[in-house]
Amino acid sequence: IQQGWLSNWLVKHEVVHRPLGFDHRGIETSQIKAGDWDSIAIILYVYGYNYLSSQCAYDVAPGGSLASVYHLMRIQYGIDNSEEICIKVFAQKDNPRIPSVFWVWRSADFQERESYDMVGISYDNHLRLKCILMPESWIGWP
Repeated sequence: IQQGWLSNWLVKHEVVHRPLGFDHRGIETSQIKAGDWDSIAIILYVYGYNYLSSQCAYDVAPGGSLASVYHLMRIQYGIDNSEEICIKVFAQKDNPRIPSVFWVWRSADFQERESYDMVGISYDNHLRLKCILMPESWIGWP
């Protein structure tokens, strides 16, 4: 798999990760451990990735894990020259916990809450992690 600057940077700083290559738009994607996500999020924000364009979650496979996906943008020289990266953080279904990045990117608020409500990933240290789409009486995840 071809590696980009993000993967090379993670290797240089001895961060365990798995490069996932580039998508059809040329956006580099890397998988990182849930325990490293809060530290990497801060570093990426300081490096200039100050815009969380989207976050979503999905069920990887029956009996497998759940994934939380973050698309981050660096808009240093205008929107036409922006850089985008994708981070995937996986959690086991028996205890799906991932550190919240709500306190780094405030736009993660609604998106992480939706992922919690629809998929069941608990985002540690999220200030308002509660159901927003399903009724409070709903048991389980759709």
